[in-house]
Amino acid sequence: MRTILSTVFFSLIIFISETGFAQTGKVSGTLSFEDGTPVSYASVFIQTLKKHTLSDDRGRYELTAIPFGHHTVEVSSIEIQQLDFKIHLNQSNLKLSTTVQHADHSELSEVLIKGESYKSEIETTGFAVNVIETKKASLQSLQTNDLLNRSVGVKVRQNGGLGSQVSYNLNGMSGNSVKIFVDGVPISTYGSSFSLNSIPPALIERIEIYKGVIPAHLADDALGGAINVVLKKGAMNNLTTSISYGSFNTQQANISGSYRNSNSGFTVKSSAFYNYSDNDYEIWGKFVRNILPNGRYEYVRAKRFNDAYKSVGASIQVGFTDVKWADQFYVGYNVSDDYNEIQHGTYMTIPYKGRFTESQANVLSLSYAKQNFLTQGLEVTFNGMVSDRNEVVNDTVRWNYDWFGKQSIGLNGDPILRPNGAQQGAPTINHINRNIATYRVGVTYDFSEKHRVVFSHMYYMIDRTQRDDMKTAAEREFIGTRDLEKNISALAYEVTLFDSKFKSNLFGKYYQQKIDRMDPILTKVNGEQVKSEDRVSSSTYTSGYGIATSYELNQNLILLASAEKAVRMPSENEIFGSPGENIIENLAIRPELSNNLNVGLRGGPYQLNTESKLTVYASGFLRDTKDKIVRKINPRLNDAVQTDPFENLGKTKSIGFEGEINYSWKDNLSVLLNFSKFNSVFNMQYDPNGKEYSYYNQKLPNEPFFTINSTVQYGFKNVLQKQSALNLYYSVGFVDQFYTTWLEIEDFRTPRQFIQDIGLNYIFPSEKLVISADLRNIFNHQSYDNFAVQKPGRGFYLKVNYTINKF
Repeated sequence: MRTILSTVFFSLIIFISETGFAQTGKVSGTLSFEDGTPVSYASVFIQTLKKHTLSDDRGRYELTAIPFGHHTVEVSSIEIQQLDFKIHLNQSNLKLSTTVQHADHSELSEVLIKGESYKSEIETTGFAVNVIETKKASLQSLQTNDLLNRSVGVKVRQNGGLGSQVSYNLNGMSGNSVKIFVDGVPISTYGSSFSLNSIPPALIERIEIYKGVIPAHLADDALGGAINVVLKKGAMNNLTTSISYGSFNTQQANISGSYRNSNSGFTVKSSAFYNYSDNDYEIWGKFVRNILPNGRYEYVRAKRFNDAYKSVGASIQVGFTDVKWADQFYVGYNVSDDYNEIQHGTYMTIPYKGRFTESQANVLSLSYAKQNFLTQGLEVTFNGMVSDRNEVVNDTVRWNYDWFGKQSIGLNGDPILRPNGAQQGAPTINHINRNIATYRVGVTYDFSEKHRVVFSHMYYMIDRTQRDDMKTAAEREFIGTRDLEKNISALAYEVTLFDSKFKSNLFGKYYQQKIDRMDPILTKVNGEQVKSEDRVSSSTYTSGYGIATSYELNQNLILLASAEKAVRMPSENEIFGSPGENIIENLAIRPELSNNLNVGLRGGPYQLNTESKLTVYASGFLRDTKDKIVRKINPRLNDAVQTDPFENLGKTKSIGFEGEINYSWKDNLSVLLNFSKFNSVFNMQYDPNGKEYSYYNQKLPNEPFFTINSTVQYGFKNVLQKQSALNLYYSVGFVDQFYTTWLEIEDFRTPRQFIQDIGLNYIFPSEKLVISADLRNIFNHQSYDNFAVQKPGRGFYLKVNYTINKF
């Protein structure tokens, strides 16, 4: 009730203050040559406001949050003669149609494009950050995680096929050390049934990947890094839908649309998704074996049989955009539901049958953003979410099964029963309910053209209860509770000096977390049951700080450096456990602390000739970590019950480097090559008794330490039809072998992985219809991830996109 009232109160303040806000509007339009041909990727720039954008492939552009009044617009490109013209903005949406002249060949060397793209602007702030733009990827049958997995320094960790548990490794920092955001809001608020793969690339403007050092506006305890998915904000009336089908009965569909009334600013955005897969791909090798009645191993080649996944969801946002009292105001509702069969425990040694989870999430949200709030240079943002999440873990099947899905038979010919009565421990129908509130407030003030102050605060609260229907009636009446509350504040000062060659960002962060766990205890006293409580409570306070700096050595070379004393509080699942993920609780787990350092260079674009260019990036990094939080490594792979807690590992150190080369020729060819290599070791020599650890200075298990990714794409124009396009791509990924336990023996080491994909997409002349086809893992090589869990082999996928740009 407290969280709902505060949300309503904040929204009332917005409407009451409406008349006092500065008026702003939007400038949109099209650029074309005299013959009507659109001008693509031209820079549209308002110098006095530092507002800039690029026209798309149809010559369309849009500048939002422009103050009413007189402005000068500059349009430039290597294809056109630079054009400056004046506008007078006195309405919510000023639409323009501009005709430009072709550039003379003699003038091309004199053209200077002013301003930076969002990608360039973010990547030159000093943070170790790379930005993925999704325009081309939205036309392929790729998921958002596929794009991340090809980015430099990023390794997407996934325990199997579609719907399986996903974590992210950024240069050796993984798990909950890496936080995921959607427009700056933690994705965990939406529930497990909503993931990054629930967001099609067609809805994403860009993906920002921060490694090691996190800016203040993403106030959170993201110690290892952060992935921020920025959704498209365009208010153009459109409708986009896609449907795909592929191997292992994988079906995916998405539909999204937006509508805006240009007079009132009233805006509606909505989307829906559906995902399904049998995940019945083939597995084989040294990790796939049946245990015979005599105890011997029988290595087999089989298909996964209890691994189906289905998720559905929809969202709607209603509000106003680009009106005098708000750049953006939305009230939203998001609902999602999933069904997930669980094939095995932590390791892929003993298959399960009949164990599954079901979950639902309902999320109410309110968002507000306004530049020049009450005064020039002050920007205010607010995101608030209240969610109700429910999960059921169902496990009641008592027989043992082999990898062919058949009941295991003992020496006496009878079926073998599971030792505790179910696939993973005792029989359970465990209902886990979570009420979650997340608020984020951001304030940015530009008190001069070169100086800025940023403040951000995030409040997170979770109230969790669970009830097991397999317990006795008395036990079901007395329900345990798990509560977590977290506050994180961040303050930053940003400065730009020496004709924008030097940029620096100095910030500090403050963290507070409180937990409370109550378990019911039933005891018999004089033959009667007496209820009591087992309660554990604690509070933690700590702080961190950091700096990010960049300096432009010359026009095409920038030095980047960033450092942070970073903090991560243990998450809900790490503290209280998660039955659906085989995680047991650890109430004594401590915060993770790390000193992170990045130093790198970003060069380019270098114009090799009139038709090709090259960009390069290289960075070295250090992660000196104390009390690193990791999943406990259990070498007993054949244990009937594979549940383990998270624990503090002690001191670890990771030193490494990464690099990326990006080459393009005309609009036809693009080549991307990147790599990341690091040495992440246990860095604690003696235990509390003075005895040396046997794995001191040993590489951390279950961490891929050397990865390479490369993608080559080539496009043909006017194939079969005029104004059409055919794009071909080839992608290859390499992961070096790594151990999955502390025991460095061959049985616990994955092989080297060399996975290759090919694909194509055909864009019809209208650009409304796009058909794409992809062949993943061409040669059906074994692909492994967390704890040597095998991922899908060769698969074929077909996708159809259809877009209505105006209606």
